[in-house]
Amino acid sequence: MAITRETVLHVARLARLDLDEAEVEHMKRDLSSILEYVEELSALDTAGVPETSHVAVDAAPLRADVRAPGVPNELAMREAPRSSGGAFAVPAFVDET
Repeated sequence: MAITRETVLHVARLARLDLDEAEVEHMKRDLSSILEYVEELSALDTAGVPETSHVAVDAAPLRADVRAPGVPNELAMREAPRSSGGAFAVPAFVDET
């Protein structure tokens, strides 16, 4: 199944995405490839394959929780686009009146 430009624009509108022309073409190709692959999978004979009830993992391997030195404050502030008083400065997003 080929994805049309209109379908990409419709999905983008539903997702509230503003795509330029290059992105629309890129998404059109990518989505078409995904659907072609799903069609290939649909053609497979799965008669002898038992159903999967769930794919949850009971336990995931975790790394040890070990303290490690962080980045020195001077280095972090030197790499920050804006800093103030030894901390990162970010634009306000709530009007505090």
